[in-house]
Amino acid sequence: MSVYTTVGRDSLQQWLQGYALGQLLDLQGIAAGITNTNYFVTTTHGRYVLTLFETLRLDELPYYLSLMSHLAKHGVGCPAPIADHTDSFASPLAGKPACLVSCLDGADVERPSAVQCRAVGEMLAQMHKAGATFPLRMENPRGPRWWCRTAQQLYPQLPAELADALREEIQFQDGHRFDHLPAGVIHADLFRDNVLMNGDAIAGFIDFYYACNDILLYDVAIAVNDWARRDDGELDDELARALLAGYQSERPLGQEERDAWPVMLRAAALRFWVSRLQDLYQPTSGELTYTKDPAVFQRLLLAHRRRADFWLD
Repeated sequence: MSVYTTVGRDSLQQWLQGYALGQLLDLQGIAAGITNTNYFVTTTHGRYVLTLFETLRLDELPYYLSLMSHLAKHGVGCPAPIADHTDSFASPLAGKPACLVSCLDGADVERPSAVQCRAVGEMLAQMHKAGATFPLRMENPRGPRWWCRTAQQLYPQLPAELADALREEIQFQDGHRFDHLPAGVIHADLFRDNVLMNGDAIAGFIDFYYACNDILLYDVAIAVNDWARRDDGELDDELARALLAGYQSERPLGQEERDAWPVMLRAAALRFWVSRLQDLYQPTSGELTYTKDPAVFQRLLLAHRRRADFWLD
């Protein structure tokens, strides 16, 4: 989330006439994240989050917005998209596709506890089960083909040692495929800043705009890599075990998933290492934006390569 496209009060008020949400009271940019433009919008009827999509087209949005609506109906904590007078979830604003979703209570946590990690794992499994009845399908746009293609573009810009390390991990991942593992709807970006907490309870998962259909275990690995990561790049065993225990309390992992876990942790780290390298070396201009450190996931990847115990006792 960030601000790349500026929205004025007058243009927003005119756009809001397509909704039954009253009059605009306040508009505030959200300066976090790196993909879309986001604002808090307060009207006489309540508070919402406005998202303008910087890369997704209007015809690509039904998957994401319908998924959020589907999950909310099934009791998964997430924002509910607001339909306009034409029963559409999205329409153009300031030259970009835009939507409004409900604004959830709660806040993200920087230092999660084991109790909070268990709650995240439990709801992630509930989300995976609820997604089994979602009828639409979206292939992962940032899967192995994407990271191979992006890495090829990045190699000439990277220091030689960094390029060699990236090439080595991609070659390793090319030797592993997991099409036989359980698959379905995944969030694909369930970092700490994409979960709102009320104390130890989850208010909701947010930012579903990387959601897609892929291996469920990959989604678990993405979550563990962020929620259990320490500042030194290693994973906290207690937090990792707690998240996995919460997940398996709702959806136990099969033996093939357990066998694939160490490689899947590396794949999840690689995906975000590549995307952060791209953001650093091939940045998109915008206001109120910042670039996250790619070295975080390089260190994590190295830590995974050194580990022998991966908490699936």
